[in-house]
Amino acid sequence: MIKRVPAAPASPAPVVYGQSERPPRGDYARAGQVKADYTCPQNYASYTQEDHDTYRRLYERQSALLPGRACDEFIAALPLLGASSRIPRFDDINQQLRPATGWEVVAVPGLIPEVPFFTLLANRKFPVTDWIRTPAEFDYIVEPDVFHDLLGHVPLLFNPVFADHMQAYGAAGLKAHRLGACEQLSRLYWYTVEFGLIRQNDGPNKGLRAYGAGVLSSPGELVHAVTSPEPQRIALDLLRVMRTRYKIDSYQQSYFVIDSLQQLFDMAAPDFTPIYMQLKSLPELEADAELAEDRLIQR
Repeated sequence: MIKRVPAAPASPAPVVYGQSERPPRGDYARAGQVKADYTCPQNYASYTQEDHDTYRRLYERQSALLPGRACDEFIAALPLLGASSRIPRFDDINQQLRPATGWEVVAVPGLIPEVPFFTLLANRKFPVTDWIRTPAEFDYIVEPDVFHDLLGHVPLLFNPVFADHMQAYGAAGLKAHRLGACEQLSRLYWYTVEFGLIRQNDGPNKGLRAYGAGVLSSPGELVHAVTSPEPQRIALDLLRVMRTRYKIDSYQQSYFVIDSLQQLFDMAAPDFTPIYMQLKSLPELEADAELAEDRLIQR
């Protein structure tokens, strides 16, 4: 049974904890004008042919890079997004997503504040930015657009274990907000849901693979994360992750690795309050920090 969490009053602006020299570029003048939870209708008629062509070209480029780099669960679910020739209608995706895991995608104008974001996740609603990057931003976008959110995040919502993890994370986020620990929890999201790697130990696609949306939706980051000798790859540890800062406008210097999606769900199930208390006595770590106790993962 899906537990519904009451919506909380919306905050006026998004919060970004990662380090960046570039400001957000979403249309935040629209935020909150339609609903208090920051959702809005997907104005499908507003997409131009150029918008659809941008989506098609992005999809074609990225899908060619996924084999041998993306995890099995993602590869299996990707076709459920529908045709790649045009920006999908969210309603069409929801017709398959709801019966699969009880989730649905909802349109938002861009990054949204913490409480509305966590509340949506806790109610199995995933916020998807409804605008798409311009052709000039084809290779880099400073914040998530519809391509990143749909291709990067939505396929794994068809996986029951990952879907349950995302709802648990939303509930944990609401508690973290009450405890003043959102920044620490945001690092877990960043290094798992956005930039997580997984070791697949069985099957023809055996090896180190990506499951994080920021990796899966970026051609350069996907190759960098999975095959480059430059970044650190560290076995996921909650305290380590929640201490580690991150940058939002460059490739990651450290990636954290899990052995299964079930491990991710089990990690988010307990109460994080004792961990937040531990973190108060521990120094924060830079994105490229190296610790003697780190368990490094070889490619």
